Amino acid sequence: MSVGLLAVVDDILSAALKASSKTAGVVIDDAAVTPQYVQGVTPARELPIVGKIALGSLVNKFLIIIPIALVLTAFAPGVLPFLLILGGAFLCFEGAEKVLEWFGFHMHAEEEAERDEKKLVLGAVRTDLILSSEIMLIALDSLEEDMGVWQTLAILAVIALMMTLLVYGAVALLVKIDDIGLKMAKSSIKRVRHNGARIVRSMPAVFRAISILGTVAMLWVGGHLVLENVGKVGWHWTTDLLHGVEHLFEATGPVIVWFGETLVSAVAGLILGLVIVGVILLIGRIRGKNRGHADATSAPTS
Repeated sequence: MSVGLLAVVDDILSAALKASSKTAGVVIDDAAVTPQYVQGVTPARELPIVGKIALGSLVNKFLIIIPIALVLTAFAPGVLPFLLILGGAFLCFEGAEKVLEWFGFHMHAEEEAERDEKKLVLGAVRTDLILSSEIMLIALDSLEEDMGVWQTLAILAVIALMMTLLVYGAVALLVKIDDIGLKMAKSSIKRVRHNGARIVRSMPAVFRAISILGTVAMLWVGGHLVLENVGKVGWHWTTDLLHGVEHLFEATGPVIVWFGETLVSAVAGLILGLVIVGVILLIGRIRGKNRGHADATSAPTS
C-alpha cells in the first residue's frame, strides 16, 4: 500500500512539475510585478506586507481559482475565455495607468508619504488574482484529459503551493537585498564591504528596472490574454494576428518568435489600456458634471 501511495505521489509531483514549466513566463511576470507594491513603505514593514500578499495569493488559488476553474471546466467551459478577457483588460488598464504616470499624468491624487498598507495589500492581491488565474488555467489546460477530479485537484494544489513559494520567496529576496548590502557594507572584510556598497548603490536602478519590467509584464500578459481569448470566443482575427507573427519570424528561431509575440501583445495591451483609461476618465467627467448640475439645481433658493 505504501508503494502504491508513493507511486501516486510521484505521478502527482511529476505532472505538477511538467505543467508548471509551461507557466514560467507568467511566474516571472508575477515576481516582477509584486515588488513595486512595497516601494515607499518602511523597511520594517516590507516582509510583513510580502507575507500578507503571499497569504492572499494562497487564498486566491485555493479558495477562488481552483474551485471555480474545476466547476467551470466541468459544467461551463465556455465562460472561462470571457473571464480571462476581463482579467486581461484589467491588467492592461493598470499597465497603461503606470505608463501614463511615467509621463507625469496621475489619475489619482498623490499618495501620502506613509502608504496605506491595507490598500497596498489589497491592490497586490487583486493583481495576483488575475496572474494566478492564468498560471492555474495554463496548468489545468496542460493536464491529461483522462485524469480524475481528485488527482487533478491534487496536482493543481501542488502547483499553487510551489508557484506561491517561488514567486514570493523571490520577491522577499528582492525587497530585502538592500538590507543585506547594508550589513555587508559594515563588514570588517574589505572585499565584502565593497560588494555591499555596490549592492546598495545599484538597488535604485534595480528597482526602476523591476518597475519597468513589471509594467511591461502587465501589458504583455494582459494583451496576450485578451488577444488569445477574444479569438476563442469568435473574433479569430486576434489569434490570426498572433499566428501571423509566429509564421513571420519562425525561420529566425523561437527566441525571436517569442519576442515578436510579446511585443505585439504588449502594444495591443497598451492600446487597450489607454482606451479603458480614456473611457474611465470620460465617465468620471460626465458623472462630475452631472453631480455638479444636480447640486446646482437642488440648492435652495433664497
